Amino acid sequence: MRFHGKTVSLLKIFCNFANNMKIGNIEFGNHPLFLAPMEDVTDIGFRLLCKRFGAAMVYTEFISAEALVRSIKATMSKLTISDEERPVGIQIYGRDVVSMVEAAKIVEEAHPDVIDLNFGCPVKKVASKGAGAGMLRNIPLLLEITREVVKAVHTPVTVKTRLGWDANNLIIADLAEQLQDCGIHALTIHGRTRSQMYTGKADWTLIGEVKRNPRIHIPIIGNGDIASPSEAKEAFDRYGTDAVMIGRATFGRPWIFREIIDFLENSDTPAALTLNDKIDILEEQLRINVERIDEYRGILHTRRHLAASPVFKGIPDFRQTRIAMLRASTFDELMAILEDCRARLS
Repeated sequence: MRFHGKTVSLLKIFCNFANNMKIGNIEFGNHPLFLAPMEDVTDIGFRLLCKRFGAAMVYTEFISAEALVRSIKATMSKLTISDEERPVGIQIYGRDVVSMVEAAKIVEEAHPDVIDLNFGCPVKKVASKGAGAGMLRNIPLLLEITREVVKAVHTPVTVKTRLGWDANNLIIADLAEQLQDCGIHALTIHGRTRSQMYTGKADWTLIGEVKRNPRIHIPIIGNGDIASPSEAKEAFDRYGTDAVMIGRATFGRPWIFREIIDFLENSDTPAALTLNDKIDILEEQLRINVERIDEYRGILHTRRHLAASPVFKGIPDFRQTRIAMLRASTFDELMAILEDCRARLS
């Protein structure tokens, strides 16, 4: 399609306005990058590092509404957030109105900036029970939960979901309008169906269609397969999303946010990090998690990042080192492995 004269100017004005994103009273400016909520991944140490490198919004691990209502200690600990990481969202999932409303009220007492409802988790233990992406098979209940949570709290409520249950049920275009009518402040769309899990390629065309819908006025956040600065740029430029949410590509790589920001801003002096810098950052993540959580769980969370980090790809026969990382059970043991990696890479 070709545009001429004033049409081009109006289009540019619209695009610039659309990218000045806002959720509630939080202003994000142009091209904000969000850290996706991920179980056993987005702990406080990792969130703080991602914030440092430019993440505009971070989210806790997703939290079971039923476990919150039952005051399960390990679940309650996930509500711990820091002012240093704001704005921060707490995400909950569940399968009935009562527990989700009660959980949202409990979450609000932790004073997050956003309460996010997870209607997108595809894993069997969640979806098969009707929670997460399982809600995509019961849209009336999904909408009722959303409406009641919005009414029950004062904190802005957002939703994260998928394109639909499977390729024969791509319902996101209609669902987006229905969720907006429930009063949510923003919608994150992962460009896959539940049946795809994390396989295949994320389809951003439907995300773009939702964003271009003239009836949609809430921010649309795109998610799925963003692993490089050029992919993030395409998400903004081609599909017009208000923000981009990054998930698996952040594992062991919190500096990806800075890499993308430098690319989007055409920075002449990108903040290039050396291998030593990156290992220092990963060691800092380990220290923060051990100090703020505990040694056992802090190590458990950090090991995933270390094993997946691209930093160590240059180490010959890294497989054995990776296994050692995943088996390490003490702070000193894991630090020794990291220092050994540093020496082997120098």
